Amino acid sequence: MAIDKEISEKRKRQCAKLVDMSKDIVRKAFDRFKPEELGVTWTGGKDSGLTLWIIREVCLEKGIPIPKTMIIGEGDEFEEIEEFVERYSKEWVVPLELCRNDDVLEAASHTLGATVKVKDLNERNQAELKRIAFSEEEFPFEAESEAGNHLMKTVVFNQWVERHNLKGVFQGLRWDEHPARFNDEYFEKKEAAHLIPEHTRIRPILHFTEKDEWDTYAAFNIPHCTLYEQGYRSLGAKTTSLISIEGVPAWKQDLENTEERAGRRQDKEKAMERLRKLGYM
Repeated sequence: MAIDKEISEKRKRQCAKLVDMSKDIVRKAFDRFKPEELGVTWTGGKDSGLTLWIIREVCLEKGIPIPKTMIIGEGDEFEEIEEFVERYSKEWVVPLELCRNDDVLEAASHTLGATVKVKDLNERNQAELKRIAFSEEEFPFEAESEAGNHLMKTVVFNQWVERHNLKGVFQGLRWDEHPARFNDEYFEKKEAAHLIPEHTRIRPILHFTEKDEWDTYAAFNIPHCTLYEQGYRSLGAKTTSLISIEGVPAWKQDLENTEERAGRRQDKEKAMERLRKLGYM
């Protein structure tokens, strides 16, 4: 569905320049790594969606398939995101893998708020809890708490990198999205560490602002999840993501003077720097 936003020819040229910068990063990644050594993270949100669209454009240019792509099933998903991802993974021929921490989900009986006993988890998950200095005997299952976020996202991501022996992973991150990302680089090598496989993180859209992003969506008619039309600006877990302004599409809100991630769970937002040191995206 096209975005209801008028874009001038001058602005279209500016957006095209931003896209070209991102395509150059993607091309450099393909020069540095073999296609089978690369992976893509996709959430169904606007950042990873723009990143995947740009990667697809480069792949079409090179006549190669889109690299292995993963989406995390954290146990608290929006149905709208699932429908969007299902549709475009087929249309864009994305080799998508749904990745989940089934051990935690089973311990929680796939129920939000259920109590998870640490002793019921496998060795890997118990070791991961120790890595974040979690010392309780149990915790409620929720995807956005520090323990839940680490087990349901970071651990799943690292296991995916390990399973496919990936050397480089594309991520849809932007400098202006969160203070913890201000100093991110287009290519960042993560050295091997305890429970973290060595890999390089590749971030083609760092230079986009939120406004740049939506203008680019409009300029190139890039598909987006309908939740953004309802007033969401940043999408996380279903039960902890809030609409910014009811009924006002994200691209029509005050993007420059308000916080994009204000609708996300704030204890996680405050712990972002610590989570990233542990391997979070």
